[in-house]
Amino acid sequence: MEQLTVEVLRAWARTALAELARARAEIDELNVYPVPDGDTGTNLYLTWEAACDALPKGELTFTEAIQAFGRSALLGARGNSGVITSQLIRACGLRLTENLPGHRDAAADGADRPGDPPGVLADPPMSEAAAFADALRFAADAAYGAVAQPVEGTMLTVARAAASGAMTAANAGKSLADVCLAAVASARQALTRTTEQLDVLRRAGVVDAGGAGLVVILGAMESVLTGRHVRVDVPARVEPRGESSASVDGPAYEVMYLLDAADDQVDGFRQRLAALGDSVVVVGGDGLWNVHVHTDDVGAAIERGIEIGRPHRIRVTHFEDQAHHHEPVPGRAVIAVVAGDGLGELFTEAGARIIRGGPGRRCSTGELLRAIEESKAPEIVILPNDQDSLAVAEAAATAARQDGIRVAVIPTRAQVQGLAAIAVHDPQRSFDDDVVQLSAAAGQTRHGAVTVAVKDAWTMAGMCRVGDALGVVDGDFALITDDLEQAAYGVVDRLLGGGGELLTIVTGRDADPGLAAAVERHVRRARKDVDVMVYDGGQDRYPLLIGVE
Repeated sequence: MEQLTVEVLRAWARTALAELARARAEIDELNVYPVPDGDTGTNLYLTWEAACDALPKGELTFTEAIQAFGRSALLGARGNSGVITSQLIRACGLRLTENLPGHRDAAADGADRPGDPPGVLADPPMSEAAAFADALRFAADAAYGAVAQPVEGTMLTVARAAASGAMTAANAGKSLADVCLAAVASARQALTRTTEQLDVLRRAGVVDAGGAGLVVILGAMESVLTGRHVRVDVPARVEPRGESSASVDGPAYEVMYLLDAADDQVDGFRQRLAALGDSVVVVGGDGLWNVHVHTDDVGAAIERGIEIGRPHRIRVTHFEDQAHHHEPVPGRAVIAVVAGDGLGELFTEAGARIIRGGPGRRCSTGELLRAIEESKAPEIVILPNDQDSLAVAEAAATAARQDGIRVAVIPTRAQVQGLAAIAVHDPQRSFDDDVVQLSAAAGQTRHGAVTVAVKDAWTMAGMCRVGDALGVVDGDFALITDDLEQAAYGVVDRLLGGGGELLTIVTGRDADPGLAAAVERHVRRARKDVDVMVYDGGQDRYPLLIGVE
């Protein structure tokens, strides 16, 4: 691909999320700086997932898509590495919308651009390759600027090396894909050198964890632009030299919050915060900032924010307590919203508590809170399993957290995504590990369904009439036919068009017994490499629910 489009952004977001899920545990193992709390891979994954989940569906301009992606990364950033990554995304997106032909905003028609000296007018539109390289350079500079005391041998170093490699390739007239290849190659080399640049990494025999995550993210972009799968293997720990890195002392708390404050107040605020601790990162803009600091004085860190604006979504982590969260904690409950009796049995057999929902019967916040209370578990995982139940689940989770219960809502938007998630649930894993694994399994499951129109209506696929067979792909009506079997074939072919190893079919309460068998035969004829599983779900309205993992 030689053009940056909304489709490329979506593909990059999905690919990077899958790769971060694969490499998450390995990156966590590398995490010894700035605090050896073993969560960098998890924080990067959760930050990226927040950005992906908020990327709007439907028709969008590139500017709208990249701005939504960057803002959601800012709001959902977790940990030091997540906050820096959110700044890289936001700054890169800002520069791209200024530079790319057809995407430039009013600032490019004569106003100064962020990062340019006052009075310097924007340059003429760049090529896609040059714009991408320039955006990486701008993003790396912005990330350095967001950190109160930048340290070499970290993900900042890797980001700048990637930008330098990209700029060299762009200046030589290379294509967009080649510029990305150069950025990834430079980032890999810089990552290898981090071991010797930072003493704590050298003693532990590791590369920088945040830098490793950044290489994974850039490698996903290379996969999208070149059309070849690029697997970034996280460098293994080498023989440590010197004393253990775990003996390094530091602040006891991590403090994070969102801050509504005027942009011109932030530079001074960042320096005042640096006097209270280390790992100070303040990112954002346009009046909204994400603040991160490691400190022994939690109150003072929050008060500095109050002095210039309104802190909110305050989160404080005691590093010693966090270390215990990586140990298995007994008493975790999974609560699933199910759309039929057969689905209820499947989730129950997998160890979940169930609440009835589905078409025409949305579960309530009260029902979820009762299920949480009755479980008496200190840790709760909720599988909403449809789009409408997501907000209800989040509301219940917020209420339960006020009672000191750890609650995670896995964003399952279909019953088959819930089945994929519950299949990898392991109560012996730590809470964070389990949440990441369930989220990854759900996110890697494409979903579809077939149904029959009960009234005339306009859909995303056009006008349908009563009795038409409708095919649903990832929540949108994608095709209209006069035959339910043909609709099912169409849905399956579209879902498998992006690859897949396992096809799950869940039959509805009034489904023709031959329908699922016909679909299974269709798949086995066309895709012998795909395993097919058929379950009786008993759901209303949808004769078939279909998932591809």
